[in-house]
Amino acid sequence: MPYVLRNADGLVASLHRDLPPGIAPEQAEQLPADHPEVLAFLGTRAEQQRFASLDAELVRVLEDLIDVLIVRNVIRITDLPPEAQQKLCDRKEFRDRLQQHALKLFGDGSDRVI
Repeated sequence: MPYVLRNADGLVASLHRDLPPGIAPEQAEQLPADHPEVLAFLGTRAEQQRFASLDAELVRVLEDLIDVLIVRNVIRITDLPPEAQQKLCDRKEFRDRLQQHALKLFGDGSDRVI
C-alpha cells in the first residue's frame, strides 16, 4: 500500500512506495492502491503527462512547419529572433544525431530505384 502525504487542505499531495525519509509514520497515511483518492491523484498526473506529450508533438509539427516555410523561401531563418534560431538549430542537430543512431529497417535510401 502506498504512503500518502496530504497538503494543508487534506488533499493527497504525494504518493510514496516507502515511508519518505524524515517523515514520521503518523504524518503519512497508507491507502490501498485502488483507493479513489489514490486513483484520482494518479489520474491527474496521467492527464498532465498526456498534455506534456501533446505539447511535445506540437513542437515537432511547428519545427516541420518552419522547415517548410524556409525551404519555400516564405521566411528566412534570420527573420526569427536569435534565441529562436539557436533553439531550432539545437533541436535540429539533436534530431539529426538521434536519426544517425536509429535502426534503419529499410536501408538508408541509397539503393532506391527511381
